[in-house]
Order: sequence, then structure tokens, then C-alpha cells
Amino acid sequence: MAKKILLINGPNLNLLGMREPEIYGAATLTDVESLAQETAQHAGASITCFQSNHEGALIDRIHAAKTEGIEAIVINPGGLTHTSVALRDALVGVAIPFIEVHISNIHQREAFRHHSFLSEIARGVLCGLGIEGYRAAIDFAAKKL
Repeated sequence: MAKKILLINGPNLNLLGMREPEIYGAATLTDVESLAQETAQHAGASITCFQSNHEGALIDRIHAAKTEGIEAIVINPGGLTHTSVALRDALVGVAIPFIEVHISNIHQREAFRHHSFLSEIARGVLCGLGIEGYRAAIDFAAKKL
């Protein structure tokens, strides 16, 4: 049976391709989700994609993942990376292994972006690889988690 992966994209990632292309590139969220589907299929996994600009919706989706048999989560929490204890608590609460992904290198950006509430509980963190970070995270999730 194929491993079930959930891809979560947080606030403002629906603006990929339009928002600060010098930082995030020209790829759109649709491009990211297509890449995710292709990568999961190639790795023999299934993937469900979810994006929301609302913290509560992201938390609800993480909670639902537990009852759906999701075996791994790949998450780009966007700006909630640096602010959301509640998102962290949801991930701890469901105890599904996850990989944190960032398109930009958060450590080369403003000081407030250097801290993540999720990194210390993530199985891995990828940043600064553009959307290729999603490919690496999904491939790892499918084969190693």
C-alpha cells in the first residue's frame, strides 16, 4: 500500500509566482502541487495538498490527518514558522513525522525569520532550495519516514 503524505502550505503561499519573485521565484502554488504529485507518484506514495492563510484551518487539517492514516507531513508553514506555538502543538499532538520546508533560506533573511517553532521537532528542515526543497522532502518522506 502506498505511503500517505500530506503537503501543507501556510499563509501567503497562494501568492507564489507573484509575491517577491526575487526571493520566492516564478513558480506558482499550482507548480508546487504538480511537483509534489509527480514526486510522490514516482516514489510510490500518495499525496494530498492543502493550503490556507488561516492558522486554525491548518491546525484542523493537521488534526484530521491523524484519523485519515497520513503517515508523513511536509509543511511550509510560511510566516507561522516564527510565531505559532499552536501549530507546533498540533504537530506534536498528532505525532505524525514531518519535514519543514522553506523556499528561501530563512537564515539569510531578517533576524526574526531565523527562529522556527517547528524545527526542533521536525524530522528534517530544508530551506533555500527553491521549490526543489519540496521534491527532496517528499522523496524522503515517501522512502524514509
